[in-house]
Amino acid sequence: MTTSADVSPGPVPHDGSTSTDTLLMTEPHLRGHHAGFASRFFAFLFDGVISIAIFELTLAAASFAASVLTGQSIHWNRGNTWVVIAFFAWEFFYFAFFWTGSGKTPGMVVLGVQVVGQDGSRAGTKRGLVRTLAFPLSFILLGLGFISILFEHDRRALHDLIADTAVVYAWDAREARLRSLARGGSRRHGENPGRQAAPPLTPAGPGTPGVSPAADAAGHENPEQSQGSDAAAVQRT
Repeated sequence: MTTSADVSPGPVPHDGSTSTDTLLMTEPHLRGHHAGFASRFFAFLFDGVISIAIFELTLAAASFAASVLTGQSIHWNRGNTWVVIAFFAWEFFYFAFFWTGSGKTPGMVVLGVQVVGQDGSRAGTKRGLVRTLAFPLSFILLGLGFISILFEHDRRALHDLIADTAVVYAWDAREARLRSLARGGSRRHGENPGRQAAPPLTPAGPGTPGVSPAADAAGHENPEQSQGSDAAAVQRT
């Protein structure tokens, strides 16, 4: 399967006007790249905890239901042959259900990885079932079936080679971070649309720019002339 990283055309200013698409185009992504050993390992651990917890709860519920119906408590022995068979049947169903469907178990969803065909297409029912059947072989061979994940360029384990599948990254944490930054920048840009408040008005004084000398003199009359005008008005009265 051919994969390629996005090429960054150059620095992009991270201001409020930068679009989300521009930010995503200028950063390398892991989406579609083959998943590494750590991501797959922790996804498997997560699935193991979930599947075992569901199985234990099912046994407890069956014991409770039997005690209610028969009046006798039933204790399941983990070494019992039927319990062991039921456990492996449940594990097969658990992984087959998700790998033949979406290609992502709950653990893979959390770690952001997905099972796909070697050509990058959907895994599908056939490859999902074959991968589930071949999955135990990687454990039976003392874990040697997983060694190829560390050294092969396409990170495929033994069960991937048998089923013609691969595990790739389904989402990118960097992409989510950039989308969050872009949304935050857009909100800030909307709150400051670029309008500037008008400067406060100040009374015009002598020598104020934009005021003619005649208007300046009219606005500031001579005190002596003002007093003479007041005296004349008193004499007329």
